Amino acid sequence: MKSNLSTKGLSISSSVTLEITAKAKDMRDQGIDVISFGAGEPDFITPKNIRQEGIRVIEEGLVKYTAASGIIELKEAICKKFKKENNLDYSSENIIISNGAKQSIYNALMAIMNPGDEVIIGVPYWVSYPELIKISGGEPVYIQTKEDRNFKFNVEDLNKVLTDRTKAIILNSPSNPTGSIYDEQELKEIADWAVKNDILIISDEIYEQLTYDENHVSIASLNDDIKDRTIVINGMSKAYAMTGWRIGYAAAHKDIVRVMSNLQSHTTSNPCSISQYASVVGLSGDQSNVMKMKKYFKERRNYMVEIINNIKGLSCKKPGGAFYIMVNITNIKGKVFNDVKIDTSLDLAKILLDNGKVAVIPGIGFGDDDYIRLSYATSMENIKEGLKRIKDIIENIN
Repeated sequence: MKSNLSTKGLSISSSVTLEITAKAKDMRDQGIDVISFGAGEPDFITPKNIRQEGIRVIEEGLVKYTAASGIIELKEAICKKFKKENNLDYSSENIIISNGAKQSIYNALMAIMNPGDEVIIGVPYWVSYPELIKISGGEPVYIQTKEDRNFKFNVEDLNKVLTDRTKAIILNSPSNPTGSIYDEQELKEIADWAVKNDILIISDEIYEQLTYDENHVSIASLNDDIKDRTIVINGMSKAYAMTGWRIGYAAAHKDIVRVMSNLQSHTTSNPCSISQYASVVGLSGDQSNVMKMKKYFKERRNYMVEIINNIKGLSCKKPGGAFYIMVNITNIKGKVFNDVKIDTSLDLAKILLDNGKVAVIPGIGFGDDDYIRLSYATSMENIKEGLKRIKDIIENIN
């Protein structure tokens, strides 16, 4: 059967994140008390005003096809959001609504890539970036970032990997999995480099509302030159706890959006009509739930960082945004737990799940085997118990 399958399809890896999360769920379904730090979604319910709008839309029968690129009401709400929060002027022709931010990234890559084009991404990276680049016919080019530089690349790093095939950079700020945030000066340097070298930017800003110590800056807001060559990616999933509603959006030059819209019209057509109308209320209505969720995430982050840095053998940086912590495991690699040697992040993840009943994501899924990723999108009760279990395992590694 394998000989009948697509070479490109076979080259695409499955998501380590989803695999670990699925295994943890299977264990819980069997009655095993598993605490998961793998979640990539808020543990809060979608705000009531958004849910009520979804119900209203269903009851009124607004459940038919919409324009493939999304309803005008949502596009206009997004434009207002960009103006108010990011100092960015867009019109509806610059906006496309998709089935989640992931499809927005897919659309963007399919719209700009030709076979053999290269896209630069930092390591650690979100698991889907390399695979989406490959699907689009491109080649991922990696910059290994350093923890002591908060997992961020700079112009010097970019110059080392620049070739005549470089088409774009994917910039993820705040970052999944590191939580790192590029400040305005860092963005300006990258923007100037991109304009100078005629490089496009895909700026994944899905976690922009979840910043704790500094404000988010969109690279597209710096000047018109970089705005014209930037595709801003965002969505409703993280800030509004709407992961299952599947609404993402992109803003870009109208020529890019036109191609993205054509692609979407032949693949998925429009995103869910109910979710689109509900998203209008989400963006335009009361934002207190976003602020409340952000407050809880900050408290959890602070607690986790303190505890992790007091577990012998583990360490971490305090992330500036999102809801993940990259835990450095280099001091325990090569050691042994119950006659099992820990050579990789996957080895440690398996030990923690099988023996501690704690699910974490191995760093190899993000391109860096010296780390495991912990999500604090879970209750403080789970965080306290989960970290206690991790500590108990780590203290028995020798």
